[in-house]
Amino acid sequence: MRGMMKRHFSIGVLFVSLVIAFGIGSHLLEKRAAAAAAGAPTAPRFEVDPLWPKPLPNHWILGQTIGVSVDGRDHIWIIHRAGSLEPGEQHATTNPPTAQCCAPAPPILEFDAEGNLAGHWGGKGEGYDWPESNHGVTVDYKGNVWIGGNGRGQPPGAARGTGGRGRGSTGSPQAGGAPAPTVLDESQTGGVQGYFNDSMVLKFTRDGKFLMQIGKPGQSKGSNDTDNLRLPAKLFIDKTENEVYVADGYGNHRVIVYDADTGKYKRHWGAYGHKPEDVNLGNYDPAAPPAQQFRNPVHCAELSVDRLLYVCDRVNDRIQVFKPDGTFVKEAFIEKETRGSGSTWDITFSKDAQQKYIYLADGENDRVHILDRQSLEMLTTFGEGGRQPGEFYGVHSIATDSKGNIYTTETYRGQRVQKFVYKGLGPVTKKDQGVVWPARKPS
Repeated sequence: MRGMMKRHFSIGVLFVSLVIAFGIGSHLLEKRAAAAAAGAPTAPRFEVDPLWPKPLPNHWILGQTIGVSVDGRDHIWIIHRAGSLEPGEQHATTNPPTAQCCAPAPPILEFDAEGNLAGHWGGKGEGYDWPESNHGVTVDYKGNVWIGGNGRGQPPGAARGTGGRGRGSTGSPQAGGAPAPTVLDESQTGGVQGYFNDSMVLKFTRDGKFLMQIGKPGQSKGSNDTDNLRLPAKLFIDKTENEVYVADGYGNHRVIVYDADTGKYKRHWGAYGHKPEDVNLGNYDPAAPPAQQFRNPVHCAELSVDRLLYVCDRVNDRIQVFKPDGTFVKEAFIEKETRGSGSTWDITFSKDAQQKYIYLADGENDRVHILDRQSLEMLTTFGEGGRQPGEFYGVHSIATDSKGNIYTTETYRGQRVQKFVYKGLGPVTKKDQGVVWPARKPS
């Protein structure tokens, strides 16, 4: 009996010891994990909102969605290409209608923060030249709306073709069977030869009243022509100096700056601050020395709060940083092995006062990269190729609202806008987060 009690006592002591040891071990592991997290870099976290925006009225659908901007009221603006829709997506527009669905939405759509459609307009009109292929939308600090275009089009009098259908489809019949404008395939570079219709940028009020046009269709004389653009991709309007920076673009190899009210030319430059040249650099080779000129397209130009201009040299897989006068500051390569359409499609900044982070849309790798803005180091990435919420197919443009939420648009057959809800800062635990799906709420 005494032996049995002794054995039970020993077992009890052993059990208590194991419990204590396990507790101490768990505590140490927790402390180590906390210490590791404390030493890890932090980055913003996001979850996709699969219910934003709300469905469009009137059987409307989007084509290639190639621009997004957020205004001072936290309204989200997008621009898309009706001409990229397939005939089967427009059966409601034939005469007589083939079926109830669908019809192209107007080119420019405005949503409120809840995802309700708040406004719509756009297209050809009196007094201005609407682009053959819409590209980029920017709402400035006064609430005015700017757009560019990257449509080559056809010289006046030339027969218009519908082209082929690749990853970036090139044309579809409109209502009544009329051919739609040719839409540039986003995977192509602009090149330096041939006719370029979209040699202008346009400025409107938020209600669509025309205000100003810089450049004239088909009139570009190249990357040192100060009167015309050549397939301009995107714009940024600087409140401090009231200047508009143009990423120019799919045909030219430069950034160019104008007065935002008068359209008067101010200055322009190419890669590293060089005078731009219209030379064919050939295909991008990640093993070659960095190109001394921008490749087409020069796809974005965004000015930060500390007045540094970040330029997307898309096919060269790099961001170049300049002072507002064109003085080169630094560069960084993002996913440098990326070929094809390149990795640096568009950027926006985080909404903290210092704009500590850059969010970069990468339409070739189908994800959004989060960078430290000062070092240009990549911290983490979210997204994956696909068509479900939180996935991407040709993520093209990116913007943030005042709450730090991200909005993205997709070209090719992606044809949509998505919202990613800001969830605060957290330690970076993995380089590739994949799809940032929202946590399931308890029923």
